[in-house]
Amino acid sequence: MERLQGLIESRVFDLTITWLIVLNAVTLGLETSPSIMAKYGDLLHLIDHALLGVFVVELMAKIVIYRTAFFRDPWRVFDFLVVGISLLPASGPLSILRALRVLRVLRLVSIIPSMRRVVGGLFLALPSMGSIFLLLMLVFYVFSVMATKLYGADFPVYFGNIAASAFTLFQVMTLEGWAAEIVRPVMDKHPQAWMFFLPFILATSFTVLNLFIGIIVSAMQTEHEAEVKEAQAEMEVEQAEILRELREIRHELVELRRAKHG
Repeated sequence: MERLQGLIESRVFDLTITWLIVLNAVTLGLETSPSIMAKYGDLLHLIDHALLGVFVVELMAKIVIYRTAFFRDPWRVFDFLVVGISLLPASGPLSILRALRVLRVLRLVSIIPSMRRVVGGLFLALPSMGSIFLLLMLVFYVFSVMATKLYGADFPVYFGNIAASAFTLFQVMTLEGWAAEIVRPVMDKHPQAWMFFLPFILATSFTVLNLFIGIIVSAMQTEHEAEVKEAQAEMEVEQAEILRELREIRHELVELRRAKHG
């Protein structure tokens, strides 16, 4: 059991599983090509089933080794769910589940430490992002009501109701064709419309969205610092153990000297 645990926790094993996941991603992508499937469909299905079998054996081995502790690690649970979805029958009303097989590629997130750090930072940033999201929705609602009242009569397609205005303002926020397609036509009838759109762009594209970026960066920095502190704590424990062993060796040497001279 210890040898199996050492194998599963080894760097070579992680690299092997990583490359198998990448290979699985390639085969799943090739299966979307009708011409390739016509020539190599059977081979691709065989490779897909073989890789799925390897992933199942890997998870079963980890469950045997870690037992209930397996489900205490969220990344192992994530792997379990992703592979479990692939085992569900993909025929009849559940045929849509065949498309979910590509979720196996997401296992790279749980294997590569840098990706885990990014995802951990995103989850850490969710509470703060929720507050900014509510602020953004409030800004959208205020500007949507104003846009509907100001420009709804002349541009019903863009600003006929609050929903249409919100969608149009979302396009303006993304800066995708906002000037030529929306703002300039509106300014032909309402020359002062720039006084409405420019503050909206400044409040959303250049302020609120940058707050999202700032919070995510801060959360990732916090996650990185936590990992560094954890690594330092482990190093201090190892150093303390080494010092303790050195003291024991020195004490034994002193005792040997005393015994020799005594």
